[in-house]
Amino acid sequence: MRSFLLSLLALFVSLTVSAQENVQMADGLRAEGKIYVVVAVMLVIFISVALYLFSIDKKVKKLEKDK
Repeated sequence: MRSFLLSLLALFVSLTVSAQENVQMADGLRAEGKIYVVVAVMLVIFISVALYLFSIDKKVKKLEKDK
């Protein structure tokens, strides 16, 4: 149990260290103005998946109600 906790602690420490490094790809996209395209595409994908899940949920509720 102790070795598990130590390895978990080491994982969290390494994550915080790597989280403070600069991300060059994001800086490059932000400098060229392409970050907005990336955000827009991700937003469209998220909204379409959410709408799909809501429509599936409505269909399932309708089927459950009919039984």
